[in-house]
Amino acid sequence: MKLVFAKEMQSLDQQSAEQIGLPTMVLMENAGKAVAETAADFLEDCFGKNIVVFTGKGNNGGDGFAAARWLSNQGARVKVFLVSPWQELTGDAAAQLRICRKCGIELFALKEDRGSWDVAEVSCRQADLVIDAVLGTGFNGVLQGVQQRVCGLMNSIAVPVVSIDVPSGVSADTGSADKNAVQADITVTMALAKPGLFLYPAAELSGEIIVADIGMPKILLERMDSKKFLLTENIACDLLPQRNGNCHKGEAGRVVITAGSPGFTGAAALCSEAAVKAGAGLVSLLTPLCSREVLAVKLTEIMVEGLIERMPGALGGGATGAVLDKAGRADVLAIGPGLGTSGSTVEVIREILQSVEVPVIIDADALTALQGHVGILNTMRAPKVLTPHPGELGRLLDLEAAEVDARRLELAGKYAAEWDAVLVLKGAPTVIGCPDGNVYINTTGNSAMATGGSGDVLTGIIAGLAAQGISVQEAALAGVYMHGLAGDLASKGIIGMAAGEISQYLPQARRIIEQGE
Repeated sequence: MKLVFAKEMQSLDQQSAEQIGLPTMVLMENAGKAVAETAADFLEDCFGKNIVVFTGKGNNGGDGFAAARWLSNQGARVKVFLVSPWQELTGDAAAQLRICRKCGIELFALKEDRGSWDVAEVSCRQADLVIDAVLGTGFNGVLQGVQQRVCGLMNSIAVPVVSIDVPSGVSADTGSADKNAVQADITVTMALAKPGLFLYPAAELSGEIIVADIGMPKILLERMDSKKFLLTENIACDLLPQRNGNCHKGEAGRVVITAGSPGFTGAAALCSEAAVKAGAGLVSLLTPLCSREVLAVKLTEIMVEGLIERMPGALGGGATGAVLDKAGRADVLAIGPGLGTSGSTVEVIREILQSVEVPVIIDADALTALQGHVGILNTMRAPKVLTPHPGELGRLLDLEAAEVDARRLELAGKYAAEWDAVLVLKGAPTVIGCPDGNVYINTTGNSAMATGGSGDVLTGIIAGLAAQGISVQEAALAGVYMHGLAGDLASKGIIGMAAGEISQYLPQARRIIEQGE
């Protein structure tokens, strides 16, 4: 599903009028009807129901006026409260206001005096539904004055709220939100979804998201050169590798994983087991020699080999050749989970990355080894996937983790292109940047997955899928979706899930994706 920024949506509106000849007033009329239909469905029958609509002065307010009239036509008792003076309304919004007046819709202007606010509060408390049409996709900043007060009113009442396009106080592009932004139960967004609705904190304010068909010409939607997408089941299904009925383990993909220093053997085990559960035919784990026995006991389906050490847990120079030799006979290399950050280990990691020729998944301590040496990424010959969390990407870019988290869509896209890598920025939601400039926002996963080892499982999944004959970009996209879905199945909405449980649900998650369940 395509996603569009606010300015791109405005451009579509303009193209509709100028190139196609479809007036924006028609689109507004259709938007209002879509909101009214959503409200009627939510209430099951809106006849005789009390509905309050708060409108601003822009096109969002115009959509609200149109929705009010459609609901009134269906027998709802509608009251509309204007957040901005009616004299400030222009264009289509002003036209919709005039139509409402002529149709006898009850209209109230919210003024500084207490009386109008008392009427609004009493009306809200008696309402069956409130419609938020105050601020749309043009908002980007801080709520102030009357806007802040009306959003606070909507949040203070125990009445369901339907927001138009985005909840008022939310940025449609970044997902940032004012502390008083509207908490919607449903958001009806027009023509195409906006990325901010799926990014936090706005994702927690948007409620159920409905993308409404407002009659935007299909030719314009198809021509819209957006590089932002929602990662859905259909996309994941199209990317998953297929397997012939007579396939044997050597044809099902060979994965080599380099991971697991003393005290961090769990990361290596989780990554290796996930690669198996993702469908890889043969998985080999190369680990510091002192960790080999522990991991050999932990893992039954994985071949475990020890690497030369300079000292316990610190890889020696001979480890580079051993990893490259093993990887050269495999389909993919995953490197980093729990591998360690000693000086000699870091040197080995850098040498491997500069010489490896098979696709490589770079995670955890391998990402740390790139700190101050990101130029290695541009000299690598191998296709590559980076799987940082915001702290790890922040260290590579010299940014705070909080800033990375707030700019995840922008940064994932920018540095995937700059480093010619697939960049999987883990978190809520996980965002995948691709070298071709496309960026995907994942739609699966939950907060129960915020547990140690979840990222190691993801690395194993991507490696396991990439070994089965698809590109690293396809493996990353399908792997992220499958990882989140397995987490949804494993947690059942309950916090306390262990990371290893995600792997146990991978076969079921894959079947669900393949069968479209």
